[in-house]
Amino acid sequence: MEKSVIFDVDGTLWDSSDAVTESWNEVLSRYPGCRKTPLTREDMYRYMGHTMEEIGRMILPGLLQEERCRIMEECMQHENAYLALHSGSFYPGTVKMLRVLREEGIRLYIVSNCQKGYIETLLHCGGLSLGEEGDFQDIECFGNTGKGKGENIAALMERNRISREGAFYVGDTVMDERAARSAGIPFIHAAYGFGEAEEPAARLCDIRELPELLKSLVFS
Repeated sequence: MEKSVIFDVDGTLWDSSDAVTESWNEVLSRYPGCRKTPLTREDMYRYMGHTMEEIGRMILPGLLQEERCRIMEECMQHENAYLALHSGSFYPGTVKMLRVLREEGIRLYIVSNCQKGYIETLLHCGGLSLGEEGDFQDIECFGNTGKGKGENIAALMERNRISREGAFYVGDTVMDERAARSAGIPFIHAAYGFGEAEEPAARLCDIRELPELLKSLVFS
């Protein structure tokens, strides 16, 4: 049975909250009156894991939908460019751990609620490759499909012929857990991240523990 691990991004592989906050505030400063105060890193932690539409409603509740969407799109585009120059912080040992998993024959994927281009920016910042023989075999996100995380996990699994019996989703929030459950696969909680979990299959206190944890689960 082929073994697969699907990852969330923010709070799981890296923390980009400082850079994202700075990039969004640069955009929002061009629109006086859209917010009373600048965004903070603590604000960003609350938004991580939500779709871009949901975040837009949270940070710009007083705007009409058309204007809110236009400003959020500008934030997303600027964020990708900003992160390419000011990388998020990968959790210690993340890149090395991913390559250990690949050496062990485990196929790796990413599904996130982020905008189009964000995952590719993370891969660029980490020197990670995408493709059949790469560090990650496939990715999917809300920005590509307009669909929620559970649907995107299921779609990625279908097109890559990933068996439910040989896969896990690794994420840091209860929203991730519910998405994994809706796609029919077990959830590993990245407890070092931004959120909580209800009844995960396992918990990680450090991402470097993942290879050994997988051996203790159904991959043994």
